[in-house]
Amino acid sequence: MVSVEQKSLDGNDSETASQKRFLEMLLSGDRIGCFDFVQNYVHDEDSLKELYEKVLKTSLYEVGKLWEHNRITVATEHLASAIVESILNKFYSDIVSRKRVENTVVVACVENELHQIGAKMVSDVFEMNGWNSFFLGANMPAVELVEYVRNIRPDILAISLSLYFHLPDLEKLIRMINREIPDQRILVGGQAFTHGGIDAVNQYQNVVYKADLSETESYIRQWAA
Repeated sequence: MVSVEQKSLDGNDSETASQKRFLEMLLSGDRIGCFDFVQNYVHDEDSLKELYEKVLKTSLYEVGKLWEHNRITVATEHLASAIVESILNKFYSDIVSRKRVENTVVVACVENELHQIGAKMVSDVFEMNGWNSFFLGANMPAVELVEYVRNIRPDILAISLSLYFHLPDLEKLIRMINREIPDQRILVGGQAFTHGGIDAVNQYQNVVYKADLSETESYIRQWAA
């Protein structure tokens, strides 16, 4: 099993130890340990959001870095992703707000992007705030996504980008949306932007970049204000 160096994780000592313990279980494929961890971690909506941002997202970013540096296999990366996705599915009924608002978001990954967990977390944050979220998942063909958005006419189209070398696919999609649905608001984010690309997407009309789930939720709440 890959050893996780504590210094590679952000936060205070308690948070870091907690993140490190979860990541080690994730990398070893300890599904039961991971489920026991999250069951003890979550006791209200705030702790659920903290789990998403400080544990699940942080751990997956570390998994991505390890994979990029050939320190873990593709199989280990897939197993870690599958465990986290099963955790998200477990909490879905808890995150859906019973107080609904008349706003709609379409959430998807760019074409050729196979990592959908970040997008699922974003979709869940919208659901926590009462929005109707249409989560389309990974590898959404640009032409079909544009057609779907044209039919649904959501308030926001949220696009996740996990791998930096898919940035041209994201820009292609944005240009298509700007050309065919010029008033469509687009929210972008994802691990890819830790490598750059923010200036590239900010040049386009009606595009907003948010770095994390907390910023995304603030944006959602400003929308409703």
